[in-house]
Amino acid sequence: MKIDDLNAHIHQADEARSFPRRDGQHIELLVNGCEIFPAMLDEIRGAQQSISFETFIYWSGDIAEEFAAALAERAEAGIVVRVVLDWLGCRKMDDRLVNLLRRSGVEVIHHRPLRWFHFLRANHRSHRKLLIIDGCVGFLGGVGIAEKWTGDAGDPDHWRDNHYRVRGPVVADMQRLFFTHWPDDDIPADDDPRYYPPLEPAGDVPVRLIGSEPIDGPNRIEELYLEMLTRARRHFLLTAPYFAPGERLLTALCDAARRGVTVEVVTAGIHHDRKVVRKASRHDWGRLFEAGVRIFEYHRTLIHTKLVLQDDDLTLIGSANFDPRSTRLNDEANLLIEDGRLAKEHEERSFRVDRDVAHEVRREEWERRPLHRRIIDAAAHLLRPQV
Repeated sequence: MKIDDLNAHIHQADEARSFPRRDGQHIELLVNGCEIFPAMLDEIRGAQQSISFETFIYWSGDIAEEFAAALAERAEAGIVVRVVLDWLGCRKMDDRLVNLLRRSGVEVIHHRPLRWFHFLRANHRSHRKLLIIDGCVGFLGGVGIAEKWTGDAGDPDHWRDNHYRVRGPVVADMQRLFFTHWPDDDIPADDDPRYYPPLEPAGDVPVRLIGSEPIDGPNRIEELYLEMLTRARRHFLLTAPYFAPGERLLTALCDAARRGVTVEVVTAGIHHDRKVVRKASRHDWGRLFEAGVRIFEYHRTLIHTKLVLQDDDLTLIGSANFDPRSTRLNDEANLLIEDGRLAKEHEERSFRVDRDVAHEVRREEWERRPLHRRIIDAAAHLLRPQV
């Protein structure tokens, strides 16, 4: 299946968040903080024109200090540095670091701070993780700025995740998506070379940026998941830390498995940071087991990776989880990639590596849950629309 085949089936929202297929990308898979953070910091320190940075999580610790120092240094050197921090996700960030950034000339805004007149919008967070350097190098994926993401996922205090360095024409779309969360009266023109330099092909990978904002339009992430499941013919491989599919996705997973598609899910296990999601999810596993879906729990640490592989050529990466918050509430940034080589790399270097060290939950094991766990799972399931 081609990206263009999916485009016709994904509802279109306003032009600012509707992006076409782009040819000519180079996409580099970065595994865990030991690869991810050095790459991001190197690009920040080498910025010559602009830095646009948006994150859902920015907490405290050594890595937070290192990022703040790098951003502040570039701002003091005259580089335009703009930062969007999700108000809820970044509440643990040390005020001292925010003050350092602002004193150095970094423009910092908090996305959707809690206000009585915006109370209903406060549940819609920005879950995006975007970094664009000089308008020509982009990063996106699942990583926040916190000690939990440092290291190589070797113990429960260091999480497992993927992030991506991107070069090519799609970086301009990432830049435009960043500015959908910036004040309208301060958005640069499309011909501003600091943000939109001419971008030549950097590789041979075709991609499409999927930027969803359910509060303002249709939910393109959920529609994309459904279309990928409907069109899958060989396999649908999913890594999802927060695996709590709504009814439509649950039905689509079962339907795919029943028609012979290999459906495998790697999800977070005992080190889950949002245990209510794990409990709510388990309530529905009987339907999945009956249909033939295989479920693996990753117990080494929290697996925070978000990855979808459909058949042999389509890969979906980025910030979106397989839960109601990502499909109905949060703003997300994902890349849909059409490339057999990258699909194989992700299957071999990411999905199968994680699956092979995870514990497969068998139907008999799930059915042997004690009564009190069944009751807790059922109660948590009632909260599924918000988890």
